Amino acid sequence: MHSKTRHPRALTAIALAALGAVIAVAHYGSKLVAIGTAYTAKTLCSGVFVSHRDPASVLGTDLSPDVHPILRLVDASTDRDARQVTASLFGLAQRKAIYRDGFGCVVVDPNGGVIPAAASLIDETPKRAGPSSATDDLRTAGEPAPEIDAAALRAAVDWAFAEPHPKLPRNTRAVLVVHDGRIIAERYAGGFDQDTALIGWSMTKSVVNALIGILVKEGKLSLDAPAPIPEWAGADDPRRAITLAQLLHMTSGLEFEEDYANPLADVTYMLFGVPNAAEFAVAKPLRAQPGTRWQYSSGTSNVLTHAIRRTVGEADYHAFPRQALFDRIGMTSAVLETDGTGTFVGSSFMYATARDWARFGLLFLQDGVWSGERILPEGWVEFSRSPAPNAPDGKFGAHFWLRIPEEFRCGDDPPELPADAFHAVGYAGQFVTVVPSRKLVLVRLGLTHYPCGWNHQKFLHLVLGAWRE
Repeated sequence: MHSKTRHPRALTAIALAALGAVIAVAHYGSKLVAIGTAYTAKTLCSGVFVSHRDPASVLGTDLSPDVHPILRLVDASTDRDARQVTASLFGLAQRKAIYRDGFGCVVVDPNGGVIPAAASLIDETPKRAGPSSATDDLRTAGEPAPEIDAAALRAAVDWAFAEPHPKLPRNTRAVLVVHDGRIIAERYAGGFDQDTALIGWSMTKSVVNALIGILVKEGKLSLDAPAPIPEWAGADDPRRAITLAQLLHMTSGLEFEEDYANPLADVTYMLFGVPNAAEFAVAKPLRAQPGTRWQYSSGTSNVLTHAIRRTVGEADYHAFPRQALFDRIGMTSAVLETDGTGTFVGSSFMYATARDWARFGLLFLQDGVWSGERILPEGWVEFSRSPAPNAPDGKFGAHFWLRIPEEFRCGDDPPELPADAFHAVGYAGQFVTVVPSRKLVLVRLGLTHYPCGWNHQKFLHLVLGAWRE
């Protein structure tokens, strides 16, 4: 008799558990699909309208199932007249990305309400007047200096474009080697050339470093002062103590999940799941006392672009990167994209040609000086390449890497690189490497989906091996 009364209760518990599991799976699935369609719309839009690539090429490579299996099921269409892309999965979770001159693509909700003002954030195309070729510190190709073995350098570049492991494709798209301000090696994969603007992903973080540096030079920001984030200004908010230097060093203590394998982790959800990436990052609570713990976090870079917006002001904010940095060093191809509220996505969304990425590296090689004009504060480059407090093995500086991340230095590593080398590094193997002792800037752009598919440590070792003793 007792067992009979327990039986329906047990069934009810099982049913409730099953219902809960179904709801959880449905919730996860709906968020995953929404992010998948947003990622597709944004990537295809930027690939077509910023990089000027064929839609089929973007769909077949950048949006292949190698990125995530769900992309196999996403349908996408490009409207060249309207300059927009629409993506959906079986007609569900439809997302649209629209293009704006000079500011790239941004995801909107075609059903309305998410980002209604995105298309009208900017009224006019930003000016693109860079310095004349006579004052351009990046000089075109010529014969390598006598101390460089041209054949060894060609062999190094050949290695970068070779595909010895079919299951770990390198997918190198561009390589540029600059010695003492002069291009000594340059090569592109089929379908790409010197005019193709390519995404830097997290190399964008290093550009944010430069923009902050310019504001420090102008006296508008101070490294050791609390970051100008109004949302943290409450007297009882412990985040109000976070300094600009701590954000640049990624020792803010803010909670953030930087997990690229999980499509619903903070980093992906911030970029493709919400209209306001900066707000998402700013809202994160503290996980540790500021300055006591190092954690790589894309969220902190978007906190910084939020701080730049507050510092520069609405009237000047959207023109600021171009007028303060890009135009001054000739980065005429550079496109820094915004989130749906118009804040630059400083963690991830900047496009530029290989030559313009090289100009950025050259600025840091030259201690922040371009054509005799000081762009960055004196001592800023040294600050940028000094190890962040608590960064393991001194591997990270101020939004620059001082050691190549493990996933790009796998296997039989060659000897250590010059101690003064530092790197802007982005997802899928994007690199701008600066080696002051060799007067070297090296750019590698590609689409390496798998860890250890690209070994930048070995590539850099091969390039440096072209220097004769």
